[in-house]
This record gives sequence, structure tokens and C-alpha cells, in this order.
Amino acid sequence: MTRGPRASVGFRPDWPASPNVRAWVSERAGGVSEGPYASLNLGAHVGDAPAAVEENRRRLGAYAGLPAAPVWLEQVHGARVVDLDAEPVEPADGAVTGRPGVVCAVLTADCLPVLLCDRDGRRVGAAHAGWRGLSAGVLANAVRRMAVAPESLVAWLGPAIAQGAFEVGEEVRAAFVERDAAAAEHFVPNARGRWQADLYGLARRSLAAAGVRAIHGGGLCTFSAAERFFSHRREAPCGRFASLIWLESPGKPPR
Repeated sequence: MTRGPRASVGFRPDWPASPNVRAWVSERAGGVSEGPYASLNLGAHVGDAPAAVEENRRRLGAYAGLPAAPVWLEQVHGARVVDLDAEPVEPADGAVTGRPGVVCAVLTADCLPVLLCDRDGRRVGAAHAGWRGLSAGVLANAVRRMAVAPESLVAWLGPAIAQGAFEVGEEVRAAFVERDAAAAEHFVPNARGRWQADLYGLARRSLAAAGVRAIHGGGLCTFSAAERFFSHRREAPCGRFASLIWLESPGKPPR
């Protein structure tokens, strides 16, 4: 019997990170969850069976070669970013660290995951950037909490809903334009009197304003890639996939 190609369980971002910076993005295959959460749902807050989520998270560690369990945040669509080396883990939408073996993680299913590292491989971070967090400044806060010169940072934009699938109301556009009139260029009117929002463009704009010059990624749409990613806009309720980043211990060979 001939079998088709095995579905991907995840991938490593293609970006010019330091060799000791490791990153991984999970996909929806490779887990044990069923129904709308099939199969590698990593979100414990979406209604999936807790035992299934626990097993999926265990498998994630093996797939990605994680040095420790990820630090899972209680994401609240805000702008708070925690420094995992200096403060307790409280509700937040981003985390940074300079300690090898500490895994920063964000969960998404249409919102934009953003990974950050410095060129010397001393600091890493991850941010959850939906429209609310973006408009409130979560990426500017993440850059600030990295505590290095912004021009020394490299950013990677992960899978998120593309502009053609992301219809929003006037209140969303106003949240950005009231802060920055030029952000209007990232909204296109549609035939229903609403707007198509470009999360990628808005994120690039926010990062550039914070001083980040090297911005990579941004070409994967969660809404259209149903076989690869969960999408809340396409099929709520649904699972969540993870974007993770960590520093490897000195002397460990790159993978």
C-alpha cells in the first residue's frame, strides 16, 4: 500500500538568527486531540480535553527538541510583556529572556506571533500580536523589554490571517489611525462597507517605529492553509498552535 507524505508537525523559521537561537512553530498535525481541535492543539483554554492537551504538549517537546517545558502565558490581547528572568509570570502577551533553556511561547490561531532575538544571541522574545495588542503597543513593549539596541534585533513574523481574509469594522481601523494617521494605508475598504486589515503591514510598521530594521517572515496565512494551521476566523471553536523561541546552552551544536 502506498502512503502519502506525512503531514508536517512544525518547522523552524527561516531567518538570520544566531546559531544558539532556536525557534519552532507547530502545525496542527501530530497530536491526539479530536473534533475541531484535531490534532496537535496546544491551547488549554479552548474547550479541549485536558489530557489531550497535556499529551500534545509532551509531543511538542519531542518534535521541537525543547530543553524544558515552555512558559505558557495567560494571553489577554493586551500589551504587557514579561521578563522571565526578573518577574513572575502573570497575564501577558509577550515574554523575553536571556537565560539558556527558558522557552518563550505564544499561542495563536489567526493573531500574529512575532519572534525576536538580538544578533549576538544573548536575548530572545516572543509576542502575541492580534489587532488589539498591536494597536496597544505590544511590539514596542517587546522591543523595549529585550533591553538591547533596537537596531541589533532581528524579528520574524509567523503565520497569521492574511489581509484578504481579515475583515474588520471601523472601530478596528480607528484604534490604529487615532494613534498614527499613516496606518490607514494598511486598511482597504470592501464592498460591505467594512475594511480588510493587514496585520503583517501593521506589525512591520510598529517594529520599524520601535527601531527594528531586520524584519523577516510574514508569508503564511492561517485562514487559507486549513491543513496546516488552526484559524479562529475559519472554524471557531478550534485549537491553537505555538510559536516558540529559546537560547541553547553554550557549546551545544546547532540543529
